[in-house]
Amino acid sequence: MSDMALLRIGILAAGLLLIAAIFLFGRPKKKVQGRRVEGAEGTNGQRREPVLGEGETPADGATPVVGEDGVTQPELGLPEVEAGAASDLGKRTTQDFDKIVSLFVAARAGEQLRGEDIVVAAEKTGLVFGHMNVFHRLVEGHPERGPIFSMASIMKPGSFDMANIREMETPAIAFFLTLPAPLTALDAWEKMLPTVQRMGELLDGVVLDDSRNALGRQRIAHIRDELRAYDRQHQAPPLTKAPRW
Repeated sequence: MSDMALLRIGILAAGLLLIAAIFLFGRPKKKVQGRRVEGAEGTNGQRREPVLGEGETPADGATPVVGEDGVTQPELGLPEVEAGAASDLGKRTTQDFDKIVSLFVAARAGEQLRGEDIVVAAEKTGLVFGHMNVFHRLVEGHPERGPIFSMASIMKPGSFDMANIREMETPAIAFFLTLPAPLTALDAWEKMLPTVQRMGELLDGVVLDDSRNALGRQRIAHIRDELRAYDRQHQAPPLTKAPRW
């Protein structure tokens, strides 16, 4: 079985995770969360880019990526976390949705994405930690409108346990745009795509589409066309003038 086939098996659980996350978004959940209060620093005091560490076999039935080498990257300084109250930051304003657009950042063969690296990369790309213990991109100045898109781990239950983030590893993270969103579908996509691409760079991962294939220009163009059509179908009907008698 090829590495890509194993990767697809490992990410297959993400589809169910996305749907489950949407249905759970409206339910209150009292759980200790955390937040990053300091960034990772290298030995010379300078901020370092996230790097991947040595992987472990994940639990809950997810299949890791099988690699060709066992090279371990330099370890990133661990971010500090502290417990915080449950947050509604990033909670959807409504449970009604009719479309989900998803992308993935997957670890390269033989590697895993490390929890503390994901946190640092999320901070750098403007994501905030909030509702359901996952990360969200919010409308600037209007967090009450809910998430433009969200990011979760493909490992069950999908959330990020900040108290144990140093031990967390996952073969991939999932980004999901749930429509309708607080922006038009196309505008929301234009916010999500560069964020996912940048996360892929920071984590030295591979960006995949919703079919678990490498995201290419043709697929990006196709998604844009789909979202333009979605916006046309969901735009408010034009106002008609009352007939003059």
